[in-house]
Amino acid sequence: MRLTPTELDVAGLGREAATPVPAAEIPSNLVADRRQPRARALRQDAPKHDLSFESLPAYREILMERQVGPALGFTNPYYRVHDGRAATRTSINGRELLNFSSYDYLALNGHPEVLAAHEEAARRYGTSVSASRITSGERPVHRALEAALAEVYEAEAGALFVSGHATAASVIETILGPKDLIIHDALIHNCVVVGAQGARCQRKSFRHNDLDDLENYLTLTRHLFERVLIVTEGLFSMDGDGPDMFRLVEIKERFQAWLMVDEAHSLGVIGATGRGIAEHSGIDPNRVDIWFGTLSKALVGCGGYVCGSQVLIDILKARAPGMVYSVGMPAPVAAASLKALEIMRREPERVAALQANGAYFVAGARARGLDVGPSWGFGVTPIILGTDIRTFAMAQELERMGVYSFPVTSPGVPKGTSRLRFFLSAAHERAQIDTALDAVTTILDRS
Repeated sequence: MRLTPTELDVAGLGREAATPVPAAEIPSNLVADRRQPRARALRQDAPKHDLSFESLPAYREILMERQVGPALGFTNPYYRVHDGRAATRTSINGRELLNFSSYDYLALNGHPEVLAAHEEAARRYGTSVSASRITSGERPVHRALEAALAEVYEAEAGALFVSGHATAASVIETILGPKDLIIHDALIHNCVVVGAQGARCQRKSFRHNDLDDLENYLTLTRHLFERVLIVTEGLFSMDGDGPDMFRLVEIKERFQAWLMVDEAHSLGVIGATGRGIAEHSGIDPNRVDIWFGTLSKALVGCGGYVCGSQVLIDILKARAPGMVYSVGMPAPVAAASLKALEIMRREPERVAALQANGAYFVAGARARGLDVGPSWGFGVTPIILGTDIRTFAMAQELERMGVYSFPVTSPGVPKGTSRLRFFLSAAHERAQIDTALDAVTTILDRS
């Protein structure tokens, strides 16, 4: 068996004992020749290069944005400092607001059992595992959470990553190459695009939830690629809708492709017990090759996970950059998410309360003539306002009226579809939802 350099180092076989090597024994070609002249300076007529960060196009764009906002009377909505824990209410600059901007779907952030699990793990393992898991960063709680997540998806195994964004990017970079294709929903998260860039594979998007578009493209091109990976989301964070999983699975099987589903906003949110799009759709989760998601939403932690076959997980744990070359997830974070998952499974009434609140919000918005797009009415629903200026103005006026909802503008969404996103929680009260919707309609009536 041939081991890679990484595996040799892990096994303790890749390096000899650290004993000094006499200078006389160092090959001459590895010794710098100090007698060689230094590199010549650039010619006097060589062009000058501006190496300042201020010269970057991104910085010029940021400066323009900073100038336009105040000129239109808008305060900067980004990187706002919350004074404490953001739940159904939050405090910004000492002012309490109704909060619809957080992913705390099951109202578990700050739950006493979650806090206790976090604290016990911190006392036992410390606040950091201080290394990548492949070297000395593995703790029992990592394996316990991986097993619990795999059980949700009826998968053989799972893997935890310290970053949610790096989860998808690492998976794609590990399993695809230049002869392969990744084809994804047009509204897919940036982490999938970054993964495709790292894999140097061909990348194509199909129109949002338009499986005819997906099928037509594969009919014309499937024979050109060795492997094809189809990627979608269980619940889309911008529109609040999801895919037709029955047809999607049928397409992936007929075209001999892999299917990868992002469950970041669907775990704990959809399905009778919060087990995501497979439970919601009634499909066998084993018909999906790769399940991935994040711990920062319903499971109130941080980082990402992948669930699938044992072979897939073995490959990822040995080769995925976000696993092999990154520090392991802090044990207290894993313990908190493990406890949150346990509570989700134990108390399905939380999922039911979230879903009831989501349905109430969508029904109330539509009754007031607000555009919520194709939202299914679960944990996230947009109110689509159209222009960037109108959306920023609405967010600012809502905050003045005591309601906090974050504006999403182009290029985060297609031009002309700028919106406010409302994230619902199992703990939101109907009166709070009515207050927010009434505030939106009041502002629109004034304009």
